[in-house]
Amino acid sequence: MPTPDVPLEKLGFLTLGLFDGDDPGPGMESTLEVIELGEQLGFDSAYLRHRHFQTGISSPIAIMAAASQRTSKIAMGTAVTPLGWENPLRMAEDLATVDILSGGRLEPGFSVGPPIHWDDVKGALYPDTADREDLTYERVARLLRMIRGEAVSTFSGTAGFEEFSARVEPHSPGLGDRIWYGAGSKRSTQWAAEQGLNLLTSNIIKPEDSDLETDGKWDFAAIQQRQIALFKAHHPDGDAARVSQGLVVIPTDSATPEQRAKYEAYVEKRTPRTAAPMGPPGPGLLAAPDVLGTSDEVAEKLYADAAFREVREVVFALPFTFEHEDYVQILTDMATKLGPALGWKPA
Repeated sequence: MPTPDVPLEKLGFLTLGLFDGDDPGPGMESTLEVIELGEQLGFDSAYLRHRHFQTGISSPIAIMAAASQRTSKIAMGTAVTPLGWENPLRMAEDLATVDILSGGRLEPGFSVGPPIHWDDVKGALYPDTADREDLTYERVARLLRMIRGEAVSTFSGTAGFEEFSARVEPHSPGLGDRIWYGAGSKRSTQWAAEQGLNLLTSNIIKPEDSDLETDGKWDFAAIQQRQIALFKAHHPDGDAARVSQGLVVIPTDSATPEQRAKYEAYVEKRTPRTAAPMGPPGPGLLAAPDVLGTSDEVAEKLYADAAFREVREVVFALPFTFEHEDYVQILTDMATKLGPALGWKPA
């Protein structure tokens, strides 16, 4: 576990990949350049968010395919792909194809449930089957079976001059062991563990009434720590199970005064949402505070975080709305200042 005398093993980052809706090309090119920079700086992984009907990445597999031809070492994943938007069989084909093209570097993450704004989009997404679509954990389980090479077609053999397989093709051995699940509740955390998946735990979790402290406050890190312990208790690999924590972390070592002012305003605007769960009556979603400061200050805050002390790897989220030069500064400080302060060494 990362403590001042035990190093962090893997350092990754997460980007939304924003673009201008009237001219999306430059934004997409910026995302590819950010991934290339991540590899040059020695990051272990680059993760992409997944957005629909927004000016962010709607097709991370396509972005990862492009990035796979411009990089050679950095792992690439999604955090996370809401599987309710996807056909699992086609997703399995695309993932295996890009994993092979990348040399086995994909680490995709998933979640389940109805897509956001379900009532507004279901007619376009599933015009004939929306009310019958299975949006439960079984959708992920089905994808896993396909990725792992289980037979899913009732026909295999020769038809005319063509050969057909009962499993999804291409098949990429090992990809099934690199699948993550984005869990926010105790229930989803335990389910992911029982499936043998890896756990992505982020800066958003879903607490329960029992998580409220006796002083009437919500302790995000303590709740997340308990969820991580639950995951390891139910995972076949126990304490060796892979868990990655994703917080918004903004080191300021080489930031200009203007950048620091921008970052401080960003954090200040988002801080009120960390006081209590957001959503309907009863606990909704609870957000973690953003971590801002010099790398030494950030490292000190992380070591004081109970959940951080339970993971061996992290995927720090880049803020949504910053400029390309801001991401260059943040990533450079992460790799050259913050990572070493956490005992990490570049890949």
